[in-house]
Amino acid sequence: MSNALYRNDRPAKFPNSWYAATADIPPERAPLHGKIKADVCIVGAGFTGLMAALELAEAGMDVVVLDAHRAGWGASGRNGGQAGSGFNQDQRWIAAKLGKGPAKALWDMTEEGKDLLKSRIEKHTPEARFRAGVAHGAYNAVEARELRDEAEFLRRTYDYKDVEGLTREAFQDIVKSPHYQGGLVDRGAGHIHPLRYALGLAKAAEAAGARIFERSEVHEIVEGDPAVVATGQGRVTAPFVLLAGNGYLPNINKKVTSRTMPLNSFIAATEPLGERAKDILTQDIAVADSKFVVNYFRLSEDNRLLFGGRENYTTGFPQNIEPALRKRMEHMFPQLKGVKIDYTWGGTLGITPTRLPNLMRASSNILSSGGYSGHGVVHSGFAGKLMAEAVRGQAERFDVFASLPTPRFPGGTMLRAPLLMAAMTWYSMRDRLGI
Repeated sequence: MSNALYRNDRPAKFPNSWYAATADIPPERAPLHGKIKADVCIVGAGFTGLMAALELAEAGMDVVVLDAHRAGWGASGRNGGQAGSGFNQDQRWIAAKLGKGPAKALWDMTEEGKDLLKSRIEKHTPEARFRAGVAHGAYNAVEARELRDEAEFLRRTYDYKDVEGLTREAFQDIVKSPHYQGGLVDRGAGHIHPLRYALGLAKAAEAAGARIFERSEVHEIVEGDPAVVATGQGRVTAPFVLLAGNGYLPNINKKVTSRTMPLNSFIAATEPLGERAKDILTQDIAVADSKFVVNYFRLSEDNRLLFGGRENYTTGFPQNIEPALRKRMEHMFPQLKGVKIDYTWGGTLGITPTRLPNLMRASSNILSSGGYSGHGVVHSGFAGKLMAEAVRGQAERFDVFASLPTPRFPGGTMLRAPLLMAAMTWYSMRDRLGI
């Protein structure tokens, strides 16, 4: 099927991931049938949509959530689980673009986003297991110095004391790869079991009164006051619509899709490593690196290595995910050569040209959020909270986040993928050559 919602997966079936194998997945919810009304209709039951639904339902609003598959089925239930600080862009770059005051306000909001994540996990889904610590590895001395400078900037400018630059020796004491030449460790960041978290948010939103309909793909949104959201078998009439599909959002609003592009990433889970896990990571932290086509990895609660990477820029997954991931993993950790891989899976996230999240008003009563560019575990839920605030008439913080520069992709939706693929070929070559 040509629709990216269905090309790589069976309808409403979770992928064969370690996450799905270790989560308590509830029975499938009913699809939408017929015509209903609500105060707010949310398109997409991932972190963004579910957090917005929970916040609004707790405030006493009538909320309907529509998803083409299942709650937590998309990137929210498949990602690397890393809950990072800040943005996928140097904070100094943001300050140069927007000014010191707005940059500080945005940083403070991302810190609140981490607190929101931790508080919702503690209250609703402790099985998501927030664990503190994310390290960022550098491949050469220049990159290592830049990361240490970034850590010093955060400590000096924002009084953020949870981050520390590390020498080559200190970094390799934690991450047992011969390739890293230093980096930083952020104890204020962390990692979670993302599918358990998404399922917990869905359960909490329903307990607060939200209605979630699965297998309910949105085909059309008729703008107006109220707006009408149409699926194959039903319609929702609502004064407010929130678009929260991110990389899986169909092309139902060109203003949104012109600024966010789908990108695929893949993860492998090894067999349980037992004591061998200490030969990979000596601490229970997550790791990402300075490659443009990033590697990211961490240990699971049963001591598997969850190793991710290998982005591609078409909607289709490769027929066999394992070989390329294995090659990257064994390059990073030669000590794992030949290790058994028990699970592989892929997912589709959303990116923007600047790798910053795109919050926007698609119309006077349609809000959208997506393009988290690898920082979705924190940003997506917080964006849902900001959209909920805006619906309730408190849009100031939504507008601050919406001020992040996220221009349209050159050439619109037709040319964004070919142009980005050409750019990525160049960056991938730079990664291989160590430029």
